[in-house]
Amino acid sequence: MKKQAIKPTRYFSNQILADARQRGDQLADVCIQSVFEQVGMTGLRTFFQWLVKEDFDWKSQLDFVQKYFQDNAVFPSFYQEKQFQKGLDFAQKHQADIALMLGCLSLPYCYAGADGAKVLWMSERIGKDTRKRLEETGNFVFGVLNPKQWKSSEAGIPIAMLRILKVRLMHASIRFFTLYHQTWDTKALGLPVNQEDMAGTNLAFSYIVIVGMRKNNLSFSDENAEDYLHTWNTINALMGVEIELLPQNLREAFVLAKAIAKRQFRTSEEGIGLTKSLLKSLEDFIENPLLKTIPSAFMRHLLGKEVADLLQIPNNPLEERLVPFIPVKAVFGF
Repeated sequence: MKKQAIKPTRYFSNQILADARQRGDQLADVCIQSVFEQVGMTGLRTFFQWLVKEDFDWKSQLDFVQKYFQDNAVFPSFYQEKQFQKGLDFAQKHQADIALMLGCLSLPYCYAGADGAKVLWMSERIGKDTRKRLEETGNFVFGVLNPKQWKSSEAGIPIAMLRILKVRLMHASIRFFTLYHQTWDTKALGLPVNQEDMAGTNLAFSYIVIVGMRKNNLSFSDENAEDYLHTWNTINALMGVEIELLPQNLREAFVLAKAIAKRQFRTSEEGIGLTKSLLKSLEDFIENPLLKTIPSAFMRHLLGKEVADLLQIPNNPLEERLVPFIPVKAVFGF
């Protein structure tokens, strides 16, 4: 049996990640600042409403916004077309499983990061309209993982790339709005939607999904997993995550995930509140009242006791023992 070579791994020190919390995304931040200077706060809020819509007519925007889309619709230097396409193929094959991981693992994993959860909680749309937010997140994820949306375009830019570049500006807008009101403690919390939090979110949608799928007894090769990781690294580089914070292989993803969790995972009022809203939304998808406890049990199964407890996910010992044997996809109607 051929031994696999151990892949090289960068280590992410506390100082590296602490510095990353003080960095946002200068390129997108400059664009949002320019929108504010030209059209004021009312105009910026109107622009934000366009960012969250399924509207890709970027040529109708301000000149410098058009330039932003033109200049940044470029794949990063590490992009490998074949590997990227293989990652998209993997996502298409496992679409229902990825959707399941998105709601029951990726999102609560993000909520466990106490400082980052504060920004999410401050957005009223998260707490008050969780189902709509969940649907929007799903539309984004399965939009950028859809090979057809990389082939169809609007004024020469692939629709998937426009989705990504719009979310990049959405993050910069949230940074601007949060800092504008001068109630955010940058020294203690870092910038809103900072590089460490964005790197953690990339992990949540890529590596952590892989971990969850395997925990849910899906079998696939490390090569498949690293294709998927490469696809998300490409997406997040386009979204403004610094290349130095994108894991180059599964082992490095494991190291980075552990480093961020050690720094950021702890109980917070915001994380608990977000998780409670998410669970309520997931339970609403299930018609049978006898199965309403399945989302919390499955969430605990995927996250593990320590993370589930800090998010105060309800503990249902019987369902937790049974959940590995329950067709959870069927419960949610997949």
